[in-house]
Amino acid sequence: MIRTALCDLLNIEYPIIQGGMAWVATAELAAAVSDAGGLGIIGSGAAPPDWLRDQLHRARQLTNKPFGVNVMLRSPFVDEVMKLLEAEPVAVVTTGAGNPGKYVPPLRKVGTKVIPVVSSVALAKRLIRSGVDALIAEGMESGGHIGEISTMALVPQVVDAVDIPVIAAGGVYDGRGLIAALSLGAVGVQMGTRFICAAECTVHPKVKEMVIKSKDRDTAVSGASTGHPVRALRNKLTRKYEEMEKNNAPVEEIEKLGAGSLRQAMVEGDVVYGTVMSGQVSAMVQRVQPAGEIMQEVLSHAVEVLDHLNSKVVK
Repeated sequence: MIRTALCDLLNIEYPIIQGGMAWVATAELAAAVSDAGGLGIIGSGAAPPDWLRDQLHRARQLTNKPFGVNVMLRSPFVDEVMKLLEAEPVAVVTTGAGNPGKYVPPLRKVGTKVIPVVSSVALAKRLIRSGVDALIAEGMESGGHIGEISTMALVPQVVDAVDIPVIAAGGVYDGRGLIAALSLGAVGVQMGTRFICAAECTVHPKVKEMVIKSKDRDTAVSGASTGHPVRALRNKLTRKYEEMEKNNAPVEEIEKLGAGSLRQAMVEGDVVYGTVMSGQVSAMVQRVQPAGEIMQEVLSHAVEVLDHLNSKVVK
């Protein structure tokens, strides 16, 4: 239906990557997205390599399609995780929170494509020197750790600055987002928030309920004073962050407040004092549905958008 250079690069049917959300993107979700023709991603977060090894084995039992792993470079286990991914290669490794430079040669040696997430043109230019295969330009509309530039402004600037494929992320929910990203020069999109409410996603049901009930202004950005701002759904924890930052609390105290809060929400279901990372499109998510259905809705809608645009163009 919609095929781009990203499909050939990653050996997938459709130009849609599922975001590697920590404590959300497990083997079950990744396999479901890959089976539906996209690229599923397991989010390794700060988990130890034994946890990831189990996830890799589980994903391989569930699908024979390509899938990937997101590696947070600030993880205390990053070196061990990368060694595991050399020993048990996946199709793609996406990275965040740092420069994957030293890991690129060994990963590419085993046939893995390396695609870092970037939030600025400067970072994009620096990372392409490492020999990465593509970039994910992620705007500040996304959930989780964010930069300062919106997707609409960031993507075309990154596209113009580099000579490798660029994938758009942040604020993508449906076919309109996919076509908009392609119009900006991207070869595909990464979607995270919508897949939180995929039926195969093992996140706590209270998280899905909170996403579905959210309104357009229900996300907040906290932690800017630490240098690592995070977008999440508003709750008592985000209000505590706001209070501490307003009162110029020490960075150490703010970071301590957030320690373990993502797992507390996503796994344990504490949506009051946990961090519910979710993007600005949260309010557009209306129900829980299978990942394959989400994929087909996005693709069918994209075709409808193209047809509508073609009918509006004055020739």
